[in-house]
Amino acid sequence: MRNVLILLLAGLFMQPAEFVAQDKQKKKDSYAPTPSGERLLGYAKRKELEQNSEFSNIEFRCIGPTVMSGRVVDLEVDPKDPAHFYVAYASGGLWVTHNHGTSFDPLFQNEMVMTIGDIAVDWQHGERIWIGSGENNSSRSSYSGFGIYRSDDLGKTWLHCGLEESHHIGRVLIDPQNPEHLTVAALGHLYSHNEQRGIYTTTDGGKTWTKSLFVNPTCGAIDLVRDPAQPNDLYCATWERSREAFNFTESGAGSGIWKSTDNGSTWSLISTANSGFPQGTGAGRIGLAIHNSGSGPTLYAVIDNQNPREEKSEDTGGLKKEDFINITPQQFQALPDSLLEKFLRTNEFPEEHTAQSVKRDIATGRIIPSALSDYLYSANAALFDRPVIGAEVYRFDYMTSTWKRTHQEYLDDLFYSYGYYFGLIRVNPSDPNDIFIGGVPLVRSTDGGATWKSVNPENVHGDHHALWINPNNANHIINGNDGGINISFDGGVTYINCNSPAVGQFYTVEVDDADPYNVYGGLQDNGVWVGPSNNVPDRNWHQSGDYPFDFLMGGDGMQVQVDTRDNKTIFTGYQFGYYSRIDRHQGTEADIHPHHLLGEKPLRWNWQTPILLSKHQQDVFYIGSNRIHRSLDQGEHFETLSPDLTRGAVPGDVPYGTITSISESPLRFGWLCAGTDDGRVHISRDNGYTWTDISSGLPQLWVSRVVMSEHKPERIYVTLNGYRKDHFKAYVYMSEDLGTTWKSIGTALPFEPVNVIAEDPVSQNILYVGTDHGLYITTNLGATWQSFGSGLPAVPVHDIAIQKREMDIVLATHGRSLWIADIELVSAIDTMYNSVLEVFSPEPMRRGSWGERWSMWSEFNEPDVDVAYFSSLPKGSPIEVRITSGDQVIHSFSYTHQEPGFGYIGYDLSISEAGAEKLREIFRANGSDTSEIKASENGKIYLPKGRYGITLSHGIEVETTLELK
Repeated sequence: MRNVLILLLAGLFMQPAEFVAQDKQKKKDSYAPTPSGERLLGYAKRKELEQNSEFSNIEFRCIGPTVMSGRVVDLEVDPKDPAHFYVAYASGGLWVTHNHGTSFDPLFQNEMVMTIGDIAVDWQHGERIWIGSGENNSSRSSYSGFGIYRSDDLGKTWLHCGLEESHHIGRVLIDPQNPEHLTVAALGHLYSHNEQRGIYTTTDGGKTWTKSLFVNPTCGAIDLVRDPAQPNDLYCATWERSREAFNFTESGAGSGIWKSTDNGSTWSLISTANSGFPQGTGAGRIGLAIHNSGSGPTLYAVIDNQNPREEKSEDTGGLKKEDFINITPQQFQALPDSLLEKFLRTNEFPEEHTAQSVKRDIATGRIIPSALSDYLYSANAALFDRPVIGAEVYRFDYMTSTWKRTHQEYLDDLFYSYGYYFGLIRVNPSDPNDIFIGGVPLVRSTDGGATWKSVNPENVHGDHHALWINPNNANHIINGNDGGINISFDGGVTYINCNSPAVGQFYTVEVDDADPYNVYGGLQDNGVWVGPSNNVPDRNWHQSGDYPFDFLMGGDGMQVQVDTRDNKTIFTGYQFGYYSRIDRHQGTEADIHPHHLLGEKPLRWNWQTPILLSKHQQDVFYIGSNRIHRSLDQGEHFETLSPDLTRGAVPGDVPYGTITSISESPLRFGWLCAGTDDGRVHISRDNGYTWTDISSGLPQLWVSRVVMSEHKPERIYVTLNGYRKDHFKAYVYMSEDLGTTWKSIGTALPFEPVNVIAEDPVSQNILYVGTDHGLYITTNLGATWQSFGSGLPAVPVHDIAIQKREMDIVLATHGRSLWIADIELVSAIDTMYNSVLEVFSPEPMRRGSWGERWSMWSEFNEPDVDVAYFSSLPKGSPIEVRITSGDQVIHSFSYTHQEPGFGYIGYDLSISEAGAEKLREIFRANGSDTSEIKASENGKIYLPKGRYGITLSHGIEVETTLELK
């Protein structure tokens, strides 16, 4: 806590003048970007809630999965030993390997943030590690960082080194001549304007920083390279971009390439108007690569060129949807029926729409010609179909100070329209004409960029962000992408997958009622998966060939609902509302995607479209666009129930004015609630036919979750999220009167955006909340909050599912896969607060061949049991533990109480020889066999089958039982 307070004081009293002025301005707007000082207060609050939690010993276990991995943003390889390298994940922290990726250890997972934009390692001076926090890919889930971190002890501890308002770091560069001198490319805020962006330098190891390049409040620095033969020559790329919930401007006039000849102190633009490099509003993200073996530098740049293509449209003799945008009704009537009919059938319009019926509808004014184009609108298609130039590679001519494109043809199917996600270009250290570009595939050119081929075989995920080429062996490359780490020793022909870390970026989670129950989840760019709740991530599947988790669907995996009548019928899908009903027993799949009627404006679908299968009748299925749609036959047919429940469409290139959350009352069939991305909440009490706006009194922010209570029919919970405004306050509300009035219950939470809320199934006073930095619990409906659980990193918790039969809480984390904890004890806490000491019965255990091993080369089979207890005793209090058979004590030991709250006393189920003799006497008196009461191969005597008492005492005594079967 001392380090946290030092950091807090530094943030509050030592901020540069630009931060102080900016913070004052932000406070004028209640939804303004959260200033760094308030974020520091939030971090201090988080640490306080961790240290004072009664639930800090409730253990979480990670069940994986690992096989699909998660988004890699950077890697740094030891030049003396390429088996040793560091990997930075977008939201999964920092990991290190010493064995070519066979195994990894986590290093950066409990700091203020886990998100990473770039890392740098000083291999020459003791392996000091630098982290530029805040992912730089600017995607929907690119979390903001808190500046620069440094570790001088191989990642064991971390020191914060400033630039906290940068939010997203593009690149960190260490001066090879001076390890205290760093140059940093700061990208800046993603969802708001700010001044702390551009190029920063430090000469004292991060104590102080100097801004050496600034373009404007929406233009930051994204990439930075050093000439290896002339270390004072640096090149940086600036990128103008700004994101809002409804629009992403991914290019601008500030994007360009700059050169410094004085080690980053001053800069000059080398992508000027007459240089031949793309300019203006279409200039997007830029990546840089440089080669210089001593004979002169070769500088490459890859750019996401958002300028429109100048292509002649081919006349295929058919109609296209664009033909109907500006056509008049008179021109429409003149179209040949045969051409129009072909267009309708090719584009799968409903059969009732024929050439003649459509012309009739236009003649009567029922629809207008552009309705045919509107009918075919798809947010998914818009990701791929925008006619921009896309990826281009340029080479700098040092003689003329001009740029020349290396290729004649377009580099299609590489960046599509979302080149903001890419910027990777690397050049072989031993060959200036050997270049790699990372986009959806990884491609390579061996002729200086003139021609390209894919080096993205079938076992390598797409979307590439990191690449290392061995300077001593160009066939040895390490690639980082949305599917983890891949290593090739043949120049990219084949790869080894190194995906042992559980770093999946889950959006959602759901459970079924099978035994053992299954866990389902949708992931960023890795589809939808299902696996057993009792999974222990290991490598056994490498031998069996049977990975415990199964792949259900591709794309960006979204929400899941399960028909628990058979636990085989699954509803799930991918981005923008494209869902399917999957029958895992029959192996069939049917599409589910309600469509607007011809003449209506297209429905607006959220990236993570909400779905709901009624718990009252599981043939009833709901899905939300900007309206609520219902099916009474599991998606075969739909009716649209509601009007537009949002504040309306907003111009932009991201669907907005959409429904984000749907809830059904577990206590009243037909009571429904829906929340939207623009801050509206509606309720229906007549099966969705009429809706009442209950948003009054709530912030106008993105509704991340709406939940109707399973304890009281009139109770509703709502969480709202300001992430898309760089606003990080926690918003949690409760209504006891169906939304007529609202009470804020999140004021005691840290400044962390809230993603999800869930009720405890047993206690109506207990709530669980998942934020961008962890999980919290309240036992008094929000009056106070505590951090929940042990073992869980400070990772975004996106979703929560509770398996009621097993009383498990299941978390979907966006960066560290799936986690489970047992909450059966937690639910009973209402009865414990006045208790000094309580003890709980362990689950019955099956007596095995304890203390034995199957061969001399294996480990002994040694059991243990955790005896759960709750105590309000002070820390350090001694607790005596006695194991009894009947009224005889056969074993005893002492335990030191750690913290007030829940705890676990470990017991290895062994007894001494004296205790064993007492037990033999008891067995003989009962006529029982004593032959099993003997020392095992490891020398320990273990309890035989039977029923035993466990007594805890500290002034008072509490008892429970242990059963061995």
